[in-house]
Amino acid sequence: MLAENLENWAQQERQVGIQEGEKLGIEKGEKLGVEKTARNLLKLGVLSDEQISEATGLALGEVAKLHTEGQR
Repeated sequence: MLAENLENWAQQERQVGIQEGEKLGIEKGEKLGVEKTARNLLKLGVLSDEQISEATGLALGEVAKLHTEGQR
């Protein structure tokens, strides 16, 4: 009985870990996609950093960082 309970607990914990990992992966993928969009908008050179920040939801500082990275 104890071994069975431990196995069930371990399976539940693994499932929680998998779900948390998937969530983190999705969040990271979404952030990378937004950053890629911001870089593409910066390359176009039509919008200001403020406009790109508003359009993508990135903080102005993050857009500025991407802007300086693109100039290297």
